[in-house]
Amino acid sequence: MDKENIIAHFGEAFYAKVLNDLEKYASEWDLSELEQIDYYSVSCIFKCVSNKHGKCVLKIGKSAGVTGNEYRILREYNGSRFCKVYEADVANGILLIERITPGTQLCDGPELDKRLDLFYDLFCGLHIEPADKAVYPTYMGWVARITEYMRSRTDYKILCEKMVAAEEICRRLCEKYSSEMLLHGDLHHDNILFGIDSRYRIIDPKGVIGDRVFDIPRFILNEFDDVHDDNFIKKFTHITRTLAEKLNMPEYDIRCLTHVEMCMANCWNVESADEPNIDCVLFTEKMMATL
Repeated sequence: MDKENIIAHFGEAFYAKVLNDLEKYASEWDLSELEQIDYYSVSCIFKCVSNKHGKCVLKIGKSAGVTGNEYRILREYNGSRFCKVYEADVANGILLIERITPGTQLCDGPELDKRLDLFYDLFCGLHIEPADKAVYPTYMGWVARITEYMRSRTDYKILCEKMVAAEEICRRLCEKYSSEMLLHGDLHHDNILFGIDSRYRIIDPKGVIGDRVFDIPRFILNEFDDVHDDNFIKKFTHITRTLAEKLNMPEYDIRCLTHVEMCMANCWNVESADEPNIDCVLFTEKMMATL
């Protein structure tokens, strides 16, 4: 176990929690072959083998709220295109879920047009109505919360202005696309994994309520290159145009969705004390204006 990185990302108290949780749940759920996955977000993640369920992933989180949303959405989808959830101690931030093997991420797989086809195939018919929408946050709530946070900052004034404008764009989109479905909330390449059954499966849902269109832009953000030159403009245009045709919706709306998500992602960076990339925000704003 990587003690140094766990402490760097989560703190010493959480490291102590991880040690206790590993011992406790390995015993209670009969887990073996525990091996940490080198990934740090809101959870500490371990590959393992369950005597009851086979190959699994044990997620040890800091927040019962985040864990609860993931647990509820996985229970509601009950497998299908998502991984399965086997065991949980939501109050302690613990989930035992199905491990998708070999688990090749979509970004490490086929070329762009095939990725777009695969995303479309997964996206169509994916979303369901929640059993109780009141237990989940809303997408508009996400946007409003981070906008309010940015208003409280005295730095990053340009990014704040862009986020305030993006909130208004999102409100208009919510009026146009008003269904209240159960969204993944983070549907990008790293969360779409290739399995031994020769199909892609979805992991790590956030659980949020909104129209299905709000599950589109995270995928597009994951296609961004470091340099926004003419070649990338062509790539971006190809992505938004292709998805617009496949999903039968205006390309302008897809670009607006992407801009809102890009603003929000960079504001979350500020909130997490990471450096935002204002160039990406300006790029998505410019690409809205070209249609």
